[in-house]
Amino acid sequence: MPEIAPLARRMRPRSLDEYFGHEDVIGPGTPLRGAIEADDLHSFILYGPAGSGKTSLAAVVAAVTDAAFERLSAVSAGVRDVRAVIDRAAAAKAAGMRTILFLDEIHRFNKGQQDALLPAVEDGVITMIGATTENPYFEVNSPLISRARIYVLNPLTVSDIKKILERALVDKAGGLGGQKIKCDPEAIDVIADLAGGDARRALNALETSARLAASGSKRITEKLATEAAGARVIGYDKTGDVHYDVASAFIKSMRGSDPDAALYWLALMIEAGEDPKFIARRMVIFASEDIGNADPQALLVATAAAQAVQFVGLPECRLNLAQAAIYLSVAAKSNAVIEAIDGAAADVKTQAAGRVPPHLRDSHYPGAKKLGHGSDYKYPHGFPGKWVDQQYLPDNLVGKRYYQPSNSGLEKKIAEHLEKLRSMKKPRA
Repeated sequence: MPEIAPLARRMRPRSLDEYFGHEDVIGPGTPLRGAIEADDLHSFILYGPAGSGKTSLAAVVAAVTDAAFERLSAVSAGVRDVRAVIDRAAAAKAAGMRTILFLDEIHRFNKGQQDALLPAVEDGVITMIGATTENPYFEVNSPLISRARIYVLNPLTVSDIKKILERALVDKAGGLGGQKIKCDPEAIDVIADLAGGDARRALNALETSARLAASGSKRITEKLATEAAGARVIGYDKTGDVHYDVASAFIKSMRGSDPDAALYWLALMIEAGEDPKFIARRMVIFASEDIGNADPQALLVATAAAQAVQFVGLPECRLNLAQAAIYLSVAAKSNAVIEAIDGAAADVKTQAAGRVPPHLRDSHYPGAKKLGHGSDYKYPHGFPGKWVDQQYLPDNLVGKRYYQPSNSGLEKKIAEHLEKLRSMKKPRA
């Protein structure tokens, strides 16, 4: 008995009219749609999450093009396979035939494998369509990227997935239209909602629902669909772009003093299985980078949360992380610390190393005084207010100011104090 392909494969679109979603990329009037309709494609890379329609769009191209269509998966193909395709494409070109190569999961190809493609793409021997779930600017060689356009496919909307499911229900060629299965509208709604923008997952859930219904009431109900769809998909990859995008959103929400948004991104990371130590480290950095001396307590709070993660662990440490995230979000903000250390580091890197003034040099060894080390040093504790005017920077940097306190939180008082001290300094030549 022949094997029946999964519904998701059977329902791949056969034309642009059957391709739903991504109107900004493939909708009427877009350059890519025009190129496909004219069968005059350029090399391009489709970048998007699983189930967003990358392979389906390649299937449409394969169905409508007059060019020879080759397909390789970077998971299993090697340089030998790539060169075999290039050889066939060169022969086809000599005979007046174009060749389109669809390379699935192009990010899995190493540099050598990608380099093997480059001359053929550059010379027009093949037109390449790459597909990747990873950021191509990180995973694909720059020369190859420069010869291909990047099209971003975002997760499909609930509305788009409902259209895909509805097509599968009525399609008699590859869908469920030939079966005597009825489907409640609420069932479609729940599958589309729980799919998390992944059409493949949605179609798999519909197929499972249909099988369950076939052995019973012949009707896909909301309850049946919920069981088949499983838990809601959290679109999060702990090693991919989304990992860094969500972490960035978390930090920027705290920087923007929005505790509600910070808590949402924190919850998403925790529920997706993110390492709580990673979250805690980012919060400790944030406490100095974005709050600093505007509220020195922030660093203590973040550090305490990091220690709690080690001591308590999940799931309870989510409370410690949440408490710290709220505190950091509502704390007074200042980036004066990072500005100060970056400014000092820039001078260290770009200017000759300043010599330590003689009165600041170590004088705790025999002969130091004979060298003049420590002479004329004024001990601040021996002066009123624990302060005395003397030079601390190297001669070439006298008067330089790296730390510029903000007017936020405690730093406003620090700024006033520093300004008072600085005003008492005598000008130095």
